[in-house]
Amino acid sequence: QVQLVESGGGSVQAGGSLRLSCAVSGNIASRYCMGWFRQAPGKEREGVAGIDNIGSTRYADSVKGRFTISRDNAKNTLHLQMNSLKPEDSAMYYCAATTPVYGTGWLLLPTAYATWGQGTQVTVAS
Repeated sequence: QVQLVESGGGSVQAGGSLRLSCAVSGNIASRYCMGWFRQAPGKEREGVAGIDNIGSTRYADSVKGRFTISRDNAKNTLHLQMNSLKPEDSAMYYCAATTPVYGTGWLLLPTAYATWGQGTQVTVAS
């Protein structure tokens, strides 16, 4: 059973940067497809970025060119580098993991993931 713990959230001004981390325990992170999701108050959870077990990535249109998902296999950790942050990026951010499935088209679908972290809050002030 894999466990996920997010960190790195906080409050920043618009245009600033944050780097989120997701520590994976209980199994080897590289075996899993993983994703970052976010949920703002009153809104549905949405996929932000995903990475499959061979390193292919997928991003939501709203974050392309600003966010980068990466995996540090040596440290069993998933990262999300967020640059040029906007107030609309404010949300609770969650990492999630699931066993590999062919293709990348599903990587941003919350329903495809079996294991979730507890979340880390990101607040971007205008």
